[in-house]
Amino acid sequence: MQRMKAASLPDRGVVKVAGDAARNFLHGLVTADMLALKPGTARFCALLTPQGKIIADFIATEAPAADGGGFFLDVPRALATTLVDRLNLYKLRAKVLIEDLSEVLGVVAAWDGATVGRPPPGKFGLRYADPRLPGLGLRIMVPPHLAAQTAAELGAVLVEAGDYEAHRIALGVPRGGVDFAYGDAFPHETDMDQFGGVDFQKGCYVGQEVVSRIEHRGTARTRAVPVRYDGPSPQPGVAVMGGERQLGILGSAIGGHGVALLRLDRVNDALANGETLMAGGVPIRLEKPGWARFAFPGETNKAAE
Repeated sequence: MQRMKAASLPDRGVVKVAGDAARNFLHGLVTADMLALKPGTARFCALLTPQGKIIADFIATEAPAADGGGFFLDVPRALATTLVDRLNLYKLRAKVLIEDLSEVLGVVAAWDGATVGRPPPGKFGLRYADPRLPGLGLRIMVPPHLAAQTAAELGAVLVEAGDYEAHRIALGVPRGGVDFAYGDAFPHETDMDQFGGVDFQKGCYVGQEVVSRIEHRGTARTRAVPVRYDGPSPQPGVAVMGGERQLGILGSAIGGHGVALLRLDRVNDALANGETLMAGGVPIRLEKPGWARFAFPGETNKAAE
């Protein structure tokens, strides 16, 4: 059996939301159903602008009551302060306490090996399966100095954060700030709808009307999609071209795998015209992952089953 790997993720921070009204407070704001969230589980979700664009995406989990309870948000560290400030704007008289704990709590990811299903109990940290894809494994919130001990307890080898980044890219999972810009992307464009990050059955939340309209009209023409290439990696941020026409932007790229934010209708036209997709002079090709339920260029316009 392949040995589990674990890595401390320095780009992740932790925000805590606690108090009697915390569950309903978050449920009324974010894209996922927080009423059904229980300790040991997690939800992928986002806080949106009223126009439906992503302010911050994060993974939310709940601490057991025996450990003090509260909701802990695994968020890009660069956005922790922004998220706290924005949540406080919505706080009004709600009985909630919102704290940025990023100075004392970090996030460790563990993948490969026996990482499917509920995380095993352990001495260190708040543990939860990554709700986006089983292949992303487990995540553990711990003080950064306990990362090595946490890995040892899991029976995992501690590797660099870059190893996890390569794993994420190979799975085709977009990362905010690299594969799309916060404040400028709708959840569908970042594939949140594919990773369970949007609950289309729940009631209102900030930006819900716009997101629902995109879902029901099927108007998400731009998507973050996995791509492949041979040879040296193109520079992240370069334009993806089909002939003389720009089709989108390349984001993450390493080891023959990448993620690109593309206008799928334009890509479809380019492929129909026999044009090779290029990123910084490097030929690239789309690779449809198993998690994608939307139609890729070259398929029918009907959503893939």
